[in-house]
Amino acid sequence: MYDRFAVDRLIDLWLTEDIGYCDLTAQTMIDESATGAFVMNAREPVIVAGIDVAARIFQRYDPALKVDVKVRDGEHAPKGAILLHVSGNARSILTAERTALNIVQRMSGIANETARYVAAIEGTRARLLDSRKTTPGLRMLEKHAVSCGGGLNHRLGLDNGVMIKDNHIAVAGSIKAAVSRARKLVPMLTKVEVECDRLDQVSEALETDVDVIMLDNMSVEDMKTAVAMINGKCKVEASGGIRLDTIRPIAETGVDYISTSKIMQSAPAVDIGLDEA
Repeated sequence: MYDRFAVDRLIDLWLTEDIGYCDLTAQTMIDESATGAFVMNAREPVIVAGIDVAARIFQRYDPALKVDVKVRDGEHAPKGAILLHVSGNARSILTAERTALNIVQRMSGIANETARYVAAIEGTRARLLDSRKTTPGLRMLEKHAVSCGGGLNHRLGLDNGVMIKDNHIAVAGSIKAAVSRARKLVPMLTKVEVECDRLDQVSEALETDVDVIMLDNMSVEDMKTAVAMINGKCKVEASGGIRLDTIRPIAETGVDYISTSKIMQSAPAVDIGLDEA
Protein backbone atom coordinates (compact mmCIF):
# COMPACT_ATOMS: atom_id res chain seq x y z
CA MET A 1 0.00 0.00 0.00
CA TYR A 2 1.14 3.53 -0.72
CA ASP A 3 -0.38 6.96 -1.04
CA ARG A 4 -0.52 8.59 -4.48
CA PHE A 5 0.09 12.08 -3.10
CA ALA A 6 3.28 10.90 -1.37
CA VAL A 7 4.41 9.04 -4.49
CA ASP A 8 3.92 12.13 -6.65
CA ARG A 9 6.28 14.05 -4.38
CA LEU A 10 8.89 11.33 -4.82
CA ILE A 11 8.42 11.23 -8.58
CA ASP A 12 9.03 14.98 -8.81
CA LEU A 13 12.33 14.51 -6.98
CA TRP A 14 13.36 11.56 -9.16
CA LEU A 15 12.61 13.36 -12.41
CA THR A 16 14.35 16.52 -11.25
CA GLU A 17 17.44 14.51 -10.32
CA ASP A 18 17.60 12.72 -13.68
CA ILE A 19 16.65 15.54 -16.02
CA GLY A 20 18.59 18.45 -14.57
CA TYR A 21 18.07 21.50 -16.81
CA CYS A 22 16.71 19.45 -19.71
CA ASP A 23 17.00 16.14 -21.55
CA LEU A 24 19.74 17.30 -23.88
CA THR A 25 19.62 14.19 -26.07
CA ALA A 26 15.86 14.19 -26.60
CA GLN A 27 15.63 17.91 -27.25
CA THR A 28 18.49 18.03 -29.74
CA MET A 29 17.69 14.84 -31.67
CA ILE A 30 13.90 14.45 -31.59
CA ASP A 31 11.46 16.84 -33.21
CA GLU A 32 9.12 18.50 -30.73
CA SER A 33 6.05 17.14 -32.49
CA ALA A 34 7.31 13.59 -32.96
CA THR A 35 5.20 10.81 -31.45
CA GLY A 36 5.94 7.24 -30.57
CA ALA A 37 4.60 4.07 -28.97
CA PHE A 38 6.61 1.83 -26.67
CA VAL A 39 6.13 -1.25 -24.52
CA MET A 40 7.74 -2.05 -21.19
CA ASN A 41 8.56 -5.73 -21.20
CA ALA A 42 9.97 -8.34 -18.87
CA ARG A 43 13.29 -9.71 -20.11
CA GLU A 44 13.25 -12.38 -17.42
CA PRO A 45 10.48 -13.94 -15.29
CA VAL A 46 9.42 -11.43 -12.63
CA ILE A 47 6.96 -10.85 -9.83
CA VAL A 48 5.67 -7.43 -10.76
CA ALA A 49 5.93 -4.57 -8.26
CA GLY A 50 5.76 -0.86 -8.90
CA ILE A 51 4.11 -0.97 -12.32
CA ASP A 52 1.52 1.65 -11.36
CA VAL A 53 4.29 3.87 -10.05
CA ALA A 54 6.11 3.51 -13.38
CA ALA A 55 2.92 4.45 -15.23
CA ARG A 56 2.47 7.43 -12.96
CA ILE A 57 6.01 8.64 -13.73
CA PHE A 58 5.18 8.93 -17.42
CA GLN A 59 1.94 10.78 -16.77
CA ARG A 60 3.42 12.98 -14.06
CA TYR A 61 6.02 14.20 -16.55
CA ASP A 62 3.51 14.57 -19.39
CA PRO A 63 -0.21 14.19 -18.56
CA ALA A 64 -0.97 13.87 -22.26
CA LEU A 65 0.82 10.52 -22.52
CA LYS A 66 -1.44 7.50 -22.82
CA VAL A 67 -0.40 4.65 -20.55
CA ASP A 68 -2.08 1.24 -20.57
CA VAL A 69 -0.95 -1.01 -17.72
CA LYS A 70 -1.18 -4.69 -18.70
CA VAL A 71 -0.40 -6.40 -15.38
CA ARG A 72 -1.03 -5.89 -11.68
CA ASP A 73 1.43 -5.71 -8.82
CA GLY A 74 1.98 -9.15 -7.33
CA GLU A 75 1.40 -10.99 -10.61
CA HIS A 76 3.97 -13.41 -12.02
CA ALA A 77 5.03 -12.21 -15.48
CA PRO A 78 6.93 -14.60 -17.76
CA LYS A 79 9.91 -13.57 -19.85
CA GLY A 80 8.69 -11.48 -22.77
CA ALA A 81 5.49 -10.33 -21.08
CA ILE A 82 4.35 -6.78 -21.82
CA LEU A 83 3.92 -4.86 -18.57
CA LEU A 84 2.63 -1.58 -19.96
CA HIS A 85 2.14 0.31 -23.22
CA VAL A 86 2.91 4.03 -23.44
CA SER A 87 2.28 6.32 -26.39
CA GLY A 88 2.35 10.01 -27.18
CA ASN A 89 5.05 12.65 -27.44
CA ALA A 90 8.33 10.85 -28.13
CA ARG A 91 10.47 13.35 -26.24
CA SER A 92 8.37 12.94 -23.11
CA ILE A 93 8.44 9.16 -23.21
CA LEU A 94 12.20 8.93 -23.65
CA THR A 95 12.87 11.58 -21.01
CA ALA A 96 10.85 9.71 -18.36
CA GLU A 97 11.92 6.23 -19.51
CA ARG A 98 14.88 5.61 -17.22
CA THR A 99 13.16 6.82 -14.06
CA ALA A 100 10.17 4.57 -14.77
CA LEU A 101 12.37 1.57 -15.49
CA ASN A 102 14.57 2.15 -12.44
CA ILE A 103 11.71 2.01 -9.96
CA VAL A 104 9.92 -1.00 -11.42
CA GLN A 105 13.22 -2.90 -11.77
CA ARG A 106 14.10 -2.16 -8.14
CA MET A 107 10.68 -2.98 -6.73
CA SER A 108 10.20 -6.13 -8.81
CA GLY A 109 13.67 -7.26 -7.73
CA ILE A 110 12.60 -7.00 -4.09
CA ALA A 111 9.39 -8.88 -4.82
CA ASN A 112 11.36 -11.65 -6.55
CA GLU A 113 13.83 -11.96 -3.67
CA THR A 114 11.04 -11.95 -1.09
CA ALA A 115 9.29 -14.77 -2.93
CA ARG A 116 12.46 -16.88 -2.78
CA TYR A 117 12.59 -16.52 1.02
CA VAL A 118 8.86 -17.18 1.38
CA ALA A 119 9.23 -20.37 -0.66
CA ALA A 120 12.12 -21.49 1.54
CA ILE A 121 9.90 -21.57 4.66
CA GLU A 122 6.77 -22.94 3.02
CA GLY A 123 5.08 -25.57 5.16
CA THR A 124 6.23 -24.10 8.47
CA ARG A 125 4.26 -21.77 10.74
CA ALA A 126 6.76 -18.96 10.27
CA ARG A 127 5.91 -15.84 8.29
CA LEU A 128 8.52 -13.63 6.65
CA LEU A 129 8.90 -10.02 7.81
CA ASP A 130 10.93 -7.16 6.38
CA SER A 131 12.82 -4.54 8.41
CA ARG A 132 13.44 -0.77 8.55
CA LYS A 133 16.75 -1.19 6.69
CA THR A 134 15.31 0.39 3.57
CA THR A 135 16.66 2.85 1.01
CA PRO A 136 16.07 6.35 2.43
CA GLY A 137 13.06 7.87 0.71
CA LEU A 138 11.84 4.58 -0.73
CA ARG A 139 10.53 2.81 2.36
CA MET A 140 6.83 2.71 1.50
CA LEU A 141 7.56 1.45 -2.00
CA GLU A 142 10.13 -1.16 -0.92
CA LYS A 143 7.76 -2.44 1.75
CA HIS A 144 4.98 -2.56 -0.82
CA ALA A 145 7.30 -4.66 -2.99
CA VAL A 146 7.82 -7.08 -0.07
CA SER A 147 4.05 -7.49 0.12
CA CYS A 148 3.94 -8.21 -3.62
CA GLY A 149 6.44 -11.02 -3.05
CA GLY A 150 4.38 -12.62 -0.30
CA GLY A 151 6.13 -11.17 2.75
CA LEU A 152 4.73 -9.14 5.64
CA ASN A 153 5.70 -5.67 6.77
CA HIS A 154 7.30 -5.10 10.15
CA ARG A 155 7.15 -1.54 11.52
CA LEU A 156 6.70 1.05 8.79
CA GLY A 157 8.49 3.56 11.01
CA LEU A 158 9.46 4.31 14.59
CA ASP A 159 5.92 5.45 15.36
CA ASN A 160 4.39 2.09 14.43
CA GLY A 161 5.36 0.17 17.54
CA VAL A 162 7.69 -0.11 20.51
CA MET A 163 10.83 -2.13 19.82
CA ILE A 164 12.96 -2.40 22.95
CA LYS A 165 16.53 -3.25 21.95
CA ASP A 166 19.75 -3.80 23.87
CA ASN A 167 20.64 -0.11 24.09
CA HIS A 168 17.16 0.79 25.34
CA ILE A 169 17.48 -1.93 28.00
CA ALA A 170 20.90 -0.61 29.02
CA VAL A 171 19.51 2.88 29.50
CA ALA A 172 16.34 1.71 31.29
CA GLY A 173 18.28 -0.67 33.56
CA SER A 174 16.44 -3.91 32.78
CA ILE A 175 13.90 -5.50 30.47
CA LYS A 176 11.24 -5.26 33.17
CA ALA A 177 11.87 -1.57 33.69
CA ALA A 178 11.87 -0.85 29.97
CA VAL A 179 8.60 -2.70 29.30
CA SER A 180 6.92 -1.16 32.35
CA ARG A 181 7.84 2.34 31.26
CA ALA A 182 6.66 1.72 27.72
CA ARG A 183 3.33 0.27 28.84
CA LYS A 184 2.54 3.37 30.89
CA LEU A 185 2.88 5.69 27.91
CA VAL A 186 2.23 3.73 24.73
CA PRO A 187 -1.18 3.93 22.97
CA MET A 188 -3.32 0.99 24.05
CA LEU A 189 -3.47 -0.69 20.62
CA THR A 190 0.27 -0.43 20.00
CA LYS A 191 2.36 -3.58 20.37
CA VAL A 192 5.48 -3.80 22.51
CA GLU A 193 8.36 -6.04 21.40
CA VAL A 194 11.57 -6.77 23.25
CA GLU A 195 14.84 -8.02 21.79
CA CYS A 196 16.57 -10.91 23.57
CA ASP A 197 19.91 -12.41 22.64
CA ARG A 198 20.18 -14.76 25.65
CA LEU A 199 17.84 -17.26 27.24
CA ASP A 200 17.97 -15.52 30.63
CA GLN A 201 16.62 -12.40 28.91
CA VAL A 202 13.77 -14.48 27.49
CA SER A 203 12.95 -15.57 31.05
CA GLU A 204 12.89 -11.95 32.20
CA ALA A 205 10.77 -10.87 29.23
CA LEU A 206 8.22 -13.57 30.08
CA GLU A 207 7.68 -11.88 33.45
CA THR A 208 6.33 -8.80 31.62
CA ASP A 209 3.27 -8.23 29.44
CA VAL A 210 5.27 -7.91 26.22
CA ASP A 211 3.48 -8.77 22.95
CA VAL A 212 6.45 -10.11 20.96
CA ILE A 213 9.84 -11.51 21.95
CA MET A 214 12.54 -11.21 19.32
CA LEU A 215 15.28 -13.84 19.41
CA ASP A 216 18.27 -11.94 18.11
CA ASN A 217 21.22 -13.83 16.61
CA MET A 218 20.50 -16.94 18.67
CA SER A 219 21.62 -20.40 17.65
CA VAL A 220 18.98 -22.75 16.29
CA GLU A 221 19.19 -24.86 19.45
CA ASP A 222 18.69 -21.83 21.70
CA MET A 223 15.75 -20.75 19.54
CA LYS A 224 14.13 -24.15 20.06
CA THR A 225 14.62 -23.79 23.81
CA ALA A 226 13.24 -20.26 23.77
CA VAL A 227 10.13 -21.28 21.81
CA ALA A 228 9.49 -24.03 24.38
CA MET A 229 9.97 -21.56 27.23
CA ILE A 230 7.58 -19.03 25.69
CA ASN A 231 5.03 -21.78 24.96
CA GLY A 232 2.54 -19.52 23.20
CA LYS A 233 2.49 -16.80 25.87
CA CYS A 234 3.39 -14.25 23.18
CA LYS A 235 4.50 -14.15 19.57
CA VAL A 236 8.10 -15.07 18.76
CA GLU A 237 10.26 -13.42 16.10
CA ALA A 238 13.68 -14.59 14.95
CA SER A 239 16.11 -12.05 13.56
CA GLY A 240 19.80 -11.47 12.90
CA GLY A 241 21.97 -13.10 10.27
CA ILE A 242 19.03 -14.53 8.34
CA ARG A 243 20.02 -15.76 4.89
CA LEU A 244 18.36 -17.90 2.26
CA ASP A 245 20.56 -20.87 3.19
CA THR A 246 19.85 -20.56 6.94
CA ILE A 247 16.18 -19.59 7.08
CA ARG A 248 14.60 -23.06 6.83
CA PRO A 249 16.12 -24.51 10.05
CA ILE A 250 15.17 -21.29 11.85
CA ALA A 251 11.57 -21.57 10.63
CA GLU A 252 11.46 -25.16 11.85
CA THR A 253 12.17 -24.07 15.45
CA GLY A 254 8.53 -23.00 15.75
CA VAL A 255 8.95 -19.22 15.69
CA ASP A 256 6.01 -17.18 14.41
CA TYR A 257 7.98 -14.64 12.40
CA ILE A 258 11.39 -14.31 10.79
CA SER A 259 12.61 -10.83 9.92
CA THR A 260 15.43 -10.04 7.53
CA SER A 261 16.83 -7.05 5.68
CA LYS A 262 18.30 -9.28 2.96
CA ILE A 263 15.11 -9.27 0.91
CA MET A 264 15.60 -5.54 0.31
CA GLN A 265 19.30 -4.86 0.79
CA SER A 266 20.50 -7.79 -1.30
CA ALA A 267 17.79 -7.88 -3.96
CA PRO A 268 19.17 -7.54 -7.50
CA ALA A 269 17.24 -5.38 -9.94
CA VAL A 270 15.37 -7.42 -12.53
CA ASP A 271 15.82 -6.98 -16.27
CA ILE A 272 12.96 -4.91 -17.66
CA GLY A 273 13.22 -2.83 -20.83
CA LEU A 274 11.32 -0.27 -22.89
CA ASP A 275 11.19 -1.02 -26.61
CA GLU A 276 9.39 0.48 -29.56
CA ALA A 277 5.98 -1.11 -30.05
